[in-house]
Amino acid sequence: MPHAVDFEAVSTAGLESSPVAAALAGLRANEARYFKNKYDHVFTVEPASDATSTVDWVHRILDEERGIVISSRPLEATAFQVENIRMAYVFYESGLSINVMYTVEESGKRAVGFKLSEGMDVPEELGAFKFARQKSKLAGTIRGSYFVIKNEY
Repeated sequence: MPHAVDFEAVSTAGLESSPVAAALAGLRANEARYFKNKYDHVFTVEPASDATSTVDWVHRILDEERGIVISSRPLEATAFQVENIRMAYVFYESGLSINVMYTVEESGKRAVGFKLSEGMDVPEELGAFKFARQKSKLAGTIRGSYFVIKNEY
């Protein structure tokens, strides 16, 4: 069942099996706050098992664009559109968050973003990426990277 992510009272609900559940919950709340403030969008997530089309779409892009297969188990996912941007997020047990930003217009920006929760190591499958650090009141230190999507999905 989908539920709205509360960025004021951060909860680990749905993420309890992660060894960095509190940090991952903060990362998820950080994303919820961003979309509420920028687009007035309520960020909702559901168990990955109920969002297989979203998880499959993200995994297809990773595989076809870069040959990346994520070894961690997906816990939660969401897909939505704000303005002309199709968004998808998958939150993984390891503490990894992957998002796809896919502008509807052909000439628009399209990218895959990776964010690592505080306390987790860089997954082996993402070892080729350089990660920049950013501070978040909700998530502590977030490490992030991305790549540009070249094909149509």
